[in-house]
Amino acid sequence: MSFDHFSAIAPIYARVTYSKKDAMREIASLPVQGRLLDVGGGTGRVAAAIREYVDEIIIADVSFGMLAHSPRTIFQPVCGASESLPFADNFFERVIMVDALHHVINHTDSMREMYRVLKPGGVLVVEEPDIRTFGVKLIAIAEKLLLMRSHFLKPDAIMKLIDAGEKETRSADGTAWVIVKK
Repeated sequence: MSFDHFSAIAPIYARVTYSKKDAMREIASLPVQGRLLDVGGGTGRVAAAIREYVDEIIIADVSFGMLAHSPRTIFQPVCGASESLPFADNFFERVIMVDALHHVINHTDSMREMYRVLKPGGVLVVEEPDIRTFGVKLIAIAEKLLLMRSHFLKPDAIMKLIDAGEKETRSADGTAWVIVKK
């Protein structure tokens, strides 16, 4: 078994606030009635920032250590891999993945699964550090040196991982968003 970097950094990560709340609200078309799935949501930092805009948030993450630091009185944590989400088809009004796609084992399967659990009319948002920027290239190198198995993709490459829905990309300040409407 390999070292779980995320369990090790969870106590620190749980204290980091999410600074792109307004952008996420606009990009994910929030507020919305219903459920939001935060895939790779770890400690719940993004979910906490947007909690007021949705009825229910479920955080799915593969790291028990990260989920252990999420506030269970606010969110329902579910341990599971993004490549095989334990939810029914068409279950969520919104699905988000923030700063996590570069950590998954299979990008295509993860995108397919997030789209599968999204209801028709729903919005899937993948927010990633924009690998086209110098600062993110340095982060990518650091994560490789830490043996984090990271694999960053350009926004256009992320869009190509899924053959369905209405897709667009946006970017600003070292961050890229891929938005898919079902």
